[in-house]
Amino acid sequence: MQWEGITEFVFVAENESFTKASKRMSISTAQVSRQISALEKRLKIKLFNRTTRKVSLTEEGRIFYRHCRSVLDGLDAAERAVTNLQSKPQGKIKLTAPVTYGEQQILPLVSDFAKLYNDIEVEAYLSNQNIDLINDGYDLAIRLGKLTDSSMMAKRLANRTSYVCASPTYIEEYGSPHTLSELHQHSCLLGTLDYWRFTQDGKERNIRVKGRLRYNSGFSLVDAALKNLGVIQLPDYYLDHHLKSGELVTLLDNYRAPDDGIWAIYPQNQHLSPKIRLLLDYLEPRLNLD
Repeated sequence: MQWEGITEFVFVAENESFTKASKRMSISTAQVSRQISALEKRLKIKLFNRTTRKVSLTEEGRIFYRHCRSVLDGLDAAERAVTNLQSKPQGKIKLTAPVTYGEQQILPLVSDFAKLYNDIEVEAYLSNQNIDLINDGYDLAIRLGKLTDSSMMAKRLANRTSYVCASPTYIEEYGSPHTLSELHQHSCLLGTLDYWRFTQDGKERNIRVKGRLRYNSGFSLVDAALKNLGVIQLPDYYLDHHLKSGELVTLLDNYRAPDDGIWAIYPQNQHLSPKIRLLLDYLEPRLNLD
């Protein structure tokens, strides 16, 4: 009984006409009218204002419509999800990702994914700019750090950790900073920002740093650190190899900033097709491997 008349009500509300609603549903106008009347009787409210020329929602009808539309959308999504489980993933995926992270982490995995699914095409564009997914026709984007666009849906795929580090030779010559206030005594190798992120007394802090080298390339900053030119703060995917080999040593570990998120974002209210869901399910466990 709860569902009777709901679809008829939504179609009449959207078409502002019993006749147009009946044509969309391929049933008689009389049947639509009976369902709406029974629904109003059951709810004990008037849903429509009716005249000979127009049908419009009452205030109560507008409130009821918003909820009913959401319910029907949910049912449609549920039906598509079940149907898509039986579908063979195919078609084109258009994605974007940051340049360095995309080159090092995302696209090698996408290539492995493409080898497994011959009917899926992938077009990837690497950029450090926040591309407009909807206007530019992208299915998803990989984003790093804190998200600012609330109009998108987001799935956290993995985390990234930033480390402060230097070479053993630099530390032997200049010593190690043990507190944040000691950073000003060291040559900090800068990227695009004038500050580094830390945690102190349970709170996040941005500490302004300075040095005589500034590069907008993480690889170049690592190279400078390996050449004993100063201290760097960079995400783990730049540093892992050098930390494991001992070429670089972490500093200020007690003040390490919280991990950032690595996100897949896609347009809100857009149902994920099997090919996109399959790609995200493939990426997530592999991005979390140590």
